Amino acid sequence: MRDNPERSRFELEVNGEVAYADYRRQPGTLVIAYVYAPPALRGTGTADRLMRSVAEAARAEGVRLRPLCGYAASWLRRHREHSDLLS
Repeated sequence: MRDNPERSRFELEVNGEVAYADYRRQPGTLVIAYVYAPPALRGTGTADRLMRSVAEAARAEGVRLRPLCGYAASWLRRHREHSDLLS
């Protein structure tokens, strides 16, 4: 995964396709506005790997996550090991 600050998104490239998580940075918080996986990557676990990387990046930066996207919110609910990151 890479952070693309120019586009305000985290990106994960797989087989030439890019899944991404749009974000906004606020003091102490990463607001996850939208998570997208191209049709060719859906059902492959790519969005899951992307969200794991986003959570790890937030933890490393010492910030919390505020999911606005339904996928990001449901992912965080399913992965309770990251519940401490919820703002």
